[in-house]
Amino acid sequence: MISTGYAALDASHVALRTVIAALADADLDRPTPCSQWSLAQVLRHAAGDQIGFAAFLDGGAGPDENPFTPSATPPQDPKAFLEQALNRSAGAWAAVDPQTEEVAVPVPPNKLSARVGAGACALDAAVHAWDIAMASGQASPLTPDLSAELLVVARQIVEPLRQFGAYAPELAPEQGDDAEAELLRYLGRDPRWTAVTAG
Repeated sequence: MISTGYAALDASHVALRTVIAALADADLDRPTPCSQWSLAQVLRHAAGDQIGFAAFLDGGAGPDENPFTPSATPPQDPKAFLEQALNRSAGAWAAVDPQTEEVAVPVPPNKLSARVGAGACALDAAVHAWDIAMASGQASPLTPDLSAELLVVARQIVEPLRQFGAYAPELAPEQGDDAEAELLRYLGRDPRWTAVTAG
């Protein structure tokens, strides 16, 4: 595993790697909180997004498919499929000084500080780790500290993305919400979502 030098991004990569490692083949067709996508599609999207961030940083090739129209065909080896994406992303971010004031990123306005850009990449990995965990009956991979840190990033980058359908409308907060629930609701996700309630 490559350390990026950005704690939230490293933690988010671990979260995504951990939930994928625990999957069974039968899980890949399960419904997810991304209502139009199966678990295999969320995995393909998440991997594609990591490669997309890397491509903006290192000038290399982008993902093989559009992350927003992912194939429903499960990768032959989900762990290896994800690993190549995470390694590419981690390697690209490891080469970026956290003090850099402006880096190229695949989210509006396409230029962010290194710390916020890495946070955007982390947010993507972490929230899809949560999607996959919920779809496959695993425990949430989000910690209170990571959720709080990612919410700060989300409030800086998510609003322009909603118009493109990258995030659903924000859900109203509820009394008793913890940091994880607050983050998920801001991203348009129901913290109580399960594969059972999805039918």
